[in-house]
Amino acid sequence: MQISEILSAAVPPRPQTPRPIISIGAGSIVHDSHLPAYRKAGFPVAAIVDPDLDRARSLAAKFGIPLAVASLDEALRQVPYHAHDHSLIFDVAVPAKFIHQVLPTIPDGAAVLIQKPMGDTLEEAREILKICRAKALTAAINFQLRWAPNMLAARRIAEAGVLGEIHDIEVQVNVFMPWDIWKFLSTAPRLEILYHSIHYVDL
Repeated sequence: MQISEILSAAVPPRPQTPRPIISIGAGSIVHDSHLPAYRKAGFPVAAIVDPDLDRARSLAAKFGIPLAVASLDEALRQVPYHAHDHSLIFDVAVPAKFIHQVLPTIPDGAAVLIQKPMGDTLEEAREILKICRAKALTAAINFQLRWAPNMLAARRIAEAGVLGEIHDIEVQVNVFMPWDIWKFLSTAPRLEILYHSIHYVDL
C-alpha cells in the first residue's frame, strides 16, 4: 500500500446525522476551539449557555447560534430534549472545578462531552464519575489530540508497518504557555499536567 493511500484513509469517524449541540460555557476554549471546530465539521449548535449573558450573546452572534441564555433550564425550555433519542449533545466547557456542579443540571441519560481535565483533583474526578453513573450519562472527556489529522495519519502509517517495529516515541515540545489569559487558573492546584501535558498523555 502506498503512503498516499494510507493517508487518504486517515480520516476521523463522523456521524451520519449530527445532533444539535448545547454549549454550556462561553469562554475562550469555546470561542477559539469548540465553535470553530463545530462550524468546520458542520455540527449544528442550538444554544450557548453562560451566566455572563453578554458574553454568551456576543459569541452566539459571531457564530450564528440562534439562542444565548444564562441557564440550562432556560435553554431546555426553548430547545426541548427528547431522552428516547438523545436529541441533543451537551458540551460542558466550564472550568474543571465547576464540572461536578453543572452535570446534575443535565437531563438523565444524555450524551455529554466534558472539557478536560476531569476536575482539578482526584476527589472531583471521582465525584464527576459518580454523577455520570447515577444519571446514566453517555459521557466523554474531551481528549482530542488522538483524533487530530496528523495523529490519525501517524497511527495509520505505523499500523501499516511502514515504520517497522516501533520501540519508543519521543515528543519534543517548545512552547510558551500564556497562563495569564486564563484567569480561573490562578486558583488551580496544579497546571502543567492537568492543563497542558494532558494533551501528550492523551496522544
